[in-house]
Amino acid sequence: MRSIGLPELLVILGVAVLLFGGKKIPEVAKGLGEGIRNFKTALKGEEKAEEKKQA
Repeated sequence: MRSIGLPELLVILGVAVLLFGGKKIPEVAKGLGEGIRNFKTALKGEEKAEEKKQA
């Protein structure tokens, strides 16, 4: 499977700007970042809970 290159990234960014508008993009990116951070925290929390059960 090919990785995403610069031309593909520019097309995706262009479509995002058309769909959401320039002012909405930072809000969408912030929400996505917070979601990823919460997901990682939840995964780490589950790993810690499993370690406590084994000990």
